[in-house]
Amino acid sequence: MVALSKEIQRRIPRLVMNLVMVFIFWILTIYVPQTLGNYQVPGINYPASQIVWLITIIIMIMFLARALSDAFFLGDLLTDIVVKRLGIKEERSPKRALRDLIYIIAIVLVAAAAIPLLKGVGGEILSIAAFYIALALIIILIYDIGKIIYKIIEEKAEVLAEKIAKVAEEGGSKTE
Repeated sequence: MVALSKEIQRRIPRLVMNLVMVFIFWILTIYVPQTLGNYQVPGINYPASQIVWLITIIIMIMFLARALSDAFFLGDLLTDIVVKRLGIKEERSPKRALRDLIYIIAIVLVAAAAIPLLKGVGGEILSIAAFYIALALIIILIYDIGKIIYKIIEEKAEVLAEKIAKVAEEGGSKTE
């Protein structure tokens, strides 16, 4: 638990800083190329504005990739916390994926019934909040289903690889 806490303390600031850098470079891609006008880069006769734009996009993508790795880790952690709070067991099985699907259907039905009521009672803001809460829960559950399917496929692929390696080993020993 202590290692997990330290990992979270390390990843959240890194995620925030990477997202800030993505935002800064996004702003740069909007404004800096316009300041270069029609200048051509000597030797390659290409507009300087497009080269600067491309470089800033590449740097922005690098920071975004770093941010995504931290976001995926934190997303896994958040998914596990939410799924545990919903009362779903920790098992990684098709049954759990089916339960997640049932929860998604239930969330959609409850949201479809509640949002019009909330709009009438609490106004637009309350109905929008309910919509986004339902959407967040659905996304978390879909992500959990994806993790389960990935694990199942990964386990099956490992079993297949072991069988192929065993067959190859047996075939190699017979030829020698």
